[in-house]
Amino acid sequence: MLLEQQKSAAGAVVGRFAPTPSGFLHLGNVFCSLLAWLYAKSSGGRIILRIEDLDPQRCTRLKADQLARDLEWLGLTWDEGAYVSANSELYFQSQRSEIYAAYFEQLETRELVYPCFCSRSELHAAEAPHLSDGRIIYAGTCRELTPEQRQAKAQKRVPAYRLKVEDVPISFCDGHYGSQSYNLAEESGDFIVRRSDGVFAYQLAVTIDDALMGITQVVRGCDLLSSTPMQLYIYRLLGFTPPSFCHIPLLVDATGRRLSKRDGDLEIASLRKAYGSPEPIIGLLAYLAGQIEKPEPLRVDDLLPIFNSHNISTTNIIVPSELIRLQ
Repeated sequence: MLLEQQKSAAGAVVGRFAPTPSGFLHLGNVFCSLLAWLYAKSSGGRIILRIEDLDPQRCTRLKADQLARDLEWLGLTWDEGAYVSANSELYFQSQRSEIYAAYFEQLETRELVYPCFCSRSELHAAEAPHLSDGRIIYAGTCRELTPEQRQAKAQKRVPAYRLKVEDVPISFCDGHYGSQSYNLAEESGDFIVRRSDGVFAYQLAVTIDDALMGITQVVRGCDLLSSTPMQLYIYRLLGFTPPSFCHIPLLVDATGRRLSKRDGDLEIASLRKAYGSPEPIIGLLAYLAGQIEKPEPLRVDDLLPIFNSHNISTTNIIVPSELIRLQ
């Protein structure tokens, strides 16, 4: 079992693709993958592919296989990980539960986690504090339950497990949005690290995976910016060295709605059929990322000599409908 953090060569950049196969690859996913690839490769670094299929109800191997084929077709190849490494299966989160369990047990032994019996409806009750974006701040309802109270509640409901957070600021410098500071006690409260169905939560799994796989650079959408302090907190508790973080704007439609798998927006399968080759798609994304003045067919390698991260917008990027050919 892989339980020791891999060591990267001094100064070497190791980035990653980490798609969730709950749907098929769409233009927004590719935008993020392209920039992750460019950040790493422009520094002489490497890319790892990890399949984040934690949720067995939503994620399938069929969709994971298609994600990998689409990335390869686009020219966004990777150096290590799923489908290419000898231990390829260990780059699927669904095959890493024993690893997550070992670290969860460390936290449990140190009394840093506790069972939470709150239902979803209870968490969304009117009296529960919310942030402006709808996120719930957990009030610590189950944190101080006595052993007897926990035993009684366990007779009626299988608990999730939450990680205790401290009332201290967590600060970091994001590679695109600059200085950030969060207080988890005020902005999230104790957060879930294992669900009531036994599935380990994203925050715990992704932190362990990035650490053990030697990831030094995480490039991902700005919708995950608020996840970073939670992950940094776990890095500290487990004694891992955190990577650098760089969050990038999302692709949105004219109404400001983000492109999503759920709505099947601009899936690569449709774009492959419409364009026939990857170059027009890569050129469109390069234009949206501020790397070229107008859309024109390009290969990913063509972007390496001209890549400039300072040209990427700090606000979400509207994808003009007239630039997309779907027929």
